[in-house]
Amino acid sequence: MTIAEDRTTATHPLDPMSADEVGQIRRVLADAGLLAEPVRFAFLALEEPEKSDVLAFTPGAQLDRRFRAILLNLADGSSRDVVVSTTRSAVDSVVDIDPVAAGQPPILDTEFELIEDILNADEQWTSALARRGLDPATVRAVPLSAGCYDEPGEEGKRVVRSLGFQQLHEKDHPWAHPVDGLVAYVDLTSRTVTRVIDHEKLPVPREPGNFDDPEQTGPARTSLKPIEITQPHGPSFEVEDSRVRWENWDLRIGFNEREGLTLHQLSFHERPVLYRASVAEMVVPYADPSPVRFWQNYFDCGEYMFARYTNSLELGCDCLGEIRYFDAVVADDLGEARTIRNAICMHEEDFGVLWKHSDLFAGSHETRRQRRLVISFFTTIGNYDYGFYWYLYLDGTIQLEAKATGVTFTSAYPERGHEYATEVAPGLGAPYHQHLFCARLDVGVDGQRNAVDEVEAQRVPVSEDNPYGNAFRQARTRLTTESDAKRLADNTRARVWHVVNPEVTNRLGQPVAYALHPQGQPTLLADESSSIHARATFATKHLWVTKYDPAHRYPAGDLVNQNPGGDGLPKWAAEGRGIDGEDIVLWHTFGLTHFPRPEDWPVMPVDYAGFTLKPVGFFDRNPTLDVPPTNTCHHEG
Repeated sequence: MTIAEDRTTATHPLDPMSADEVGQIRRVLADAGLLAEPVRFAFLALEEPEKSDVLAFTPGAQLDRRFRAILLNLADGSSRDVVVSTTRSAVDSVVDIDPVAAGQPPILDTEFELIEDILNADEQWTSALARRGLDPATVRAVPLSAGCYDEPGEEGKRVVRSLGFQQLHEKDHPWAHPVDGLVAYVDLTSRTVTRVIDHEKLPVPREPGNFDDPEQTGPARTSLKPIEITQPHGPSFEVEDSRVRWENWDLRIGFNEREGLTLHQLSFHERPVLYRASVAEMVVPYADPSPVRFWQNYFDCGEYMFARYTNSLELGCDCLGEIRYFDAVVADDLGEARTIRNAICMHEEDFGVLWKHSDLFAGSHETRRQRRLVISFFTTIGNYDYGFYWYLYLDGTIQLEAKATGVTFTSAYPERGHEYATEVAPGLGAPYHQHLFCARLDVGVDGQRNAVDEVEAQRVPVSEDNPYGNAFRQARTRLTTESDAKRLADNTRARVWHVVNPEVTNRLGQPVAYALHPQGQPTLLADESSSIHARATFATKHLWVTKYDPAHRYPAGDLVNQNPGGDGLPKWAAEGRGIDGEDIVLWHTFGLTHFPRPEDWPVMPVDYAGFTLKPVGFFDRNPTLDVPPTNTCHHEG
């Protein structure tokens, strides 16, 4: 059974939104006169209660279930930010959105469906295709978020930019055939093309990229023998509604269309570690500065609500083993509930050796195996597919792994070469780009009053105390204000960040802590003067630390689409509030800088990015000494 099937009434403030609640929200809004015919839902999700209320909640206590909706009027482009209580059947607030100052609501499925009709009704677009000998009926239009530039007439308007890709037949993957050198600017409200830039006529690559066609791939190999994973006594975890218990871990699972999978109230041995964890934003900036592509950068969470496109996972394909699936409920453009079957996959995995030692003196030979709980979901946004895997380990470690696969975004590759793209097939380019994610980590290590120390290796010069020059030590710097806590990783110094609780110590008198280990890949590479730098400032640092504020939810601000920049983390950090011994939130940027390879075409093998949280003095000793040996471990002396 799944979360959506298990309950019709919420029993905890953080229970995910149900289909019944979506229906109730729609009725409340309609009764309030807020759902005229052209109005569409651009966003709908649980408005999580104040942290203090959640922490004080006791089973059976009364709940006030509140939800936030962003409503867009397709007829005039106006939008509203609305909060609704389903418990009281009331509209709590309605705020008109200023599109110039605040930005636009995310792009709707309805608008994607309109784009080809809009383009094919425009003489400039069809003439440009005719000059290339292309039938508009064979060209798939891809509407893409416009960013925020000084384009005349765009201020306050709801716009997208569209590139074209030729599809030669119904099963043909159009990404193999980019119609490059051509772009259309589209006003979504008036449903008109405002500008066509026909910069350069480039040949449309012809070689197919149909990775699912046996004629292209050749016969499937027959050499792989089956791998079977069984748990004859069932899994070790327990599930009650959205609550999960597994091997000293206790947590809640949530889901919303903007962030996808969220984890709540993670504790180990009943000691809190994280209040809430999610991937709160991601940006994919491209490096091609050509007149038809300079604007390419996508905030997949904030501009597209990427978890709307979460895959229904299948046993043996996406997940292997003894699986517990959870459904997820989202709302479509009309505010009708849509249940995503098997949206979240949870299972246990063997993860090799946990610890091992064969002792020369004591004659002992001991081995224990590591195991982890895997909680994951996969979403497809345009050409890319992203998987997000949270791992919980027996020793208290937490890890997030983002998996990027799918099809690289393509361009033409001219004979003269391309400074900002790789040729991945004859005449086909894949522009350089980055995938930069931002994890929001609302920490609570043994309580809500935490601090952050930057800890790194420090060389010690030759001196009277270090005559042979072999010494090095650990340097520790407390980050005391939000303005100071904008930090870059440095792998040459093994730099990590310790989230400490100054009020709680272990048996050695050390403050208990969890360490954030970054992978330390490049942050945003665009120039500081660029529009994308202003809009994705969060991605210019690996770490930000802010004082907890329930309104601070997304690192690039609430409304990202066509936002001019400056919202989110740069605005909050500028306040310079104290973060030493306070209720704090860590924002960690991690990701990939992708110079595509020929091996990434026509479909890309998974690439990985992520981070790790490891206990440091949180326990008095190794917390896995009680893990039993497996039945197959029979050591001889």
